[in-house]
Amino acid sequence: MKIAIVGAGGLVGSEFARQFASEYQVTSFPHAELDVSDRESTALKIFELRPELIINCAVVGVDDCERKPELARAVNSRGPENLANAAATIDAALVHFGSNYVFDGERKHGLYTIDDFPRPISVYGRTKLAGEDAVRVVNDRHFIIRTSWVFGPGKDNFFSTVPQSILTGDEIRVITDVAASATYVCDLVERSLEIVSRRKYGTYHVVNSGLCSYLEFVQEAARVLGVNARIKPVTLRELQLPAARPYYSPMACKQSELLDLAPMRGWQTALGDFIANNRREP
Repeated sequence: MKIAIVGAGGLVGSEFARQFASEYQVTSFPHAELDVSDRESTALKIFELRPELIINCAVVGVDDCERKPELARAVNSRGPENLANAAATIDAALVHFGSNYVFDGERKHGLYTIDDFPRPISVYGRTKLAGEDAVRVVNDRHFIIRTSWVFGPGKDNFFSTVPQSILTGDEIRVITDVAASATYVCDLVERSLEIVSRRKYGTYHVVNSGLCSYLEFVQEAARVLGVNARIKPVTLRELQLPAARPYYSPMACKQSELLDLAPMRGWQTALGDFIANNRREP
């Protein structure tokens, strides 16, 4: 099978390329080689390659969206629409990644499923939801996969860097009042491939089981490492970040269960594997 990975320079895109490398004919497009906001260029490159599956990992990050809303709309909203159009032209399927940030986080308990109505509270959330909606309208052969707090090797986000920060004794500012689902990138990609292989198009939530706060994530990493973490507790409001975040947005993989797929393993086990496979002593 011929596969195109768009936004291949990021955490999720690079993991797809790694897992696909031995079995499929993969073409990876970092942003410099394919700008999804350019409809004509996107259509031309996809038509020339004619992949059977397109995986869209291109995204503008949460706070950058607040600073550059037009760029956010171009990449997070029009980009998926452009890819969906290009995929439809050659009868290809599209995997598009969504986010827990399409929810407002106002609920106090339970898990968000695809039955819950999205109410984004940031430019990032609104543009990600608009991208989802465009994909649904343009191409019936779509897999929209919402995920949350993705961690793994090769990406300097909070969750990926926590273990090394603990080992080096850095003080870590940790938000205490926000909870969601954490997701190991290897598990995310493996489950996404299982969903694609079932060929049942639709919207999915793919996260590791359980929920956690930032603080609980750091505490579990410290426990696995056997090292005390230097934690500076802060609230979300105290950080004064450019973009609003949902305070409570854990998700459930309801649709995956309908495909008779095994429940995703817990985030604690996944975090343990990540640390075991990537531990670097200071």
